[in-house]
Amino acid sequence: MKAMTKQQLAQCAGVTVRTLFNWCRPYRKELARMGLKPGMRVLPPHIVKWIADRFCIDLET
Repeated sequence: MKAMTKQQLAQCAGVTVRTLFNWCRPYRKELARMGLKPGMRVLPPHIVKWIADRFCIDLET
């Protein structure tokens, strides 16, 4: 797994960044404990993996 921008992750999911983070809204506290901060553009690999696993996003494309 590699670090990705929010935009790259949203493109892999086939949605906008806003929609992707609306999906993440119920998990905000858990993501904050993992190190996600509101202004981050590049997401660390462990957060990318968590979001991809949680929402079944294929990152291989």
